[in-house]
Amino acid sequence: MSLLQVKRLTKVFTIGSIFSRLKILAVDNVTFEINEAEIFTLAGESGCGKTTTARIILGFEEPTSGEIHYKGKRIDNLKTEERRRLLKEIQAVFQNPFSTFNPLRKVESYFYDTLFNLGVAQEREEARRIIEEKLEAVGIAFEEFCEKYPSEFSGGQLQRISIARALLTNPKLLVADEPVSMVDASLRMSIVNLFKDLRDKYGLSVLYITHDLATAYYVSDRMAIMFRGEIVELGPAEKVLQEPKHPYTRLLRESVPEPDPSRRWTTKVVLADQEHEEYLRTGCKFAGRCPNAMEICKKESPPYFEVNGVQVKCFLYR
Repeated sequence: MSLLQVKRLTKVFTIGSIFSRLKILAVDNVTFEINEAEIFTLAGESGCGKTTTARIILGFEEPTSGEIHYKGKRIDNLKTEERRRLLKEIQAVFQNPFSTFNPLRKVESYFYDTLFNLGVAQEREEARRIIEEKLEAVGIAFEEFCEKYPSEFSGGQLQRISIARALLTNPKLLVADEPVSMVDASLRMSIVNLFKDLRDKYGLSVLYITHDLATAYYVSDRMAIMFRGEIVELGPAEKVLQEPKHPYTRLLRESVPEPDPSRRWTTKVVLADQEHEEYLRTGCKFAGRCPNAMEICKKESPPYFEVNGVQVKCFLYR
């Protein structure tokens, strides 16, 4: 069953001076849905629009157009108090756990404030019980957590604590924006395994935002590949990454290094056009880099074609 629906979402940013302003479609007519107890991934290179999409869902940015529905109710136009109530249902985990907490404030104070301010707990004893339960879910003992400042934890521990804090309100959707990019490689799998455990144990849905295809493949049920504000391929994670159909998805897949000397990368790297030029391009935005580009690609934006259960935005499949 669908939990969150994003419909034709668009966000326009204006850059440059008064005399040379450019309008950039940071998010361009994006549509997808997230089901209950599902890990859905938005993946792509930096600047593709995935974080802007997440910020709109969380209410940090206003969309230029389009709609977002949660449990069938539109949420992109909520007032402040309605948005605050929605915090119980939709929580977020960000890239840098050390920027989440004030270094001069004990971490546990954030937990108690969250529980009391959102009305989840009324008394300190009840709050402590909830905190212990959520810390246990992420593998942290209350005794090693209490009375400590952020600097007394490792990056991996603090990211787990950030996830525990997000779980305090028993949310149905967790928006995780690059949650493992600042964690040591040895700890990344423990974090993504945690997301899978939370999905299975609590029925939690996760919007996982990443440029790391390895963790995306491992953790995702379904995924969408974004390029210059558009979703270019969407479907089951295994099909998208094992049998990539869009030329950009293939390029991303081939860029993942493999520990095999016989498959050494010999491709000559050619830098792309300036980022804003691809955003402004008429037709397919990937046409300037695409080895399969046709004349129509330079003139018209391709529609979506369904290929073996995958949606692909490419004229190769018309």
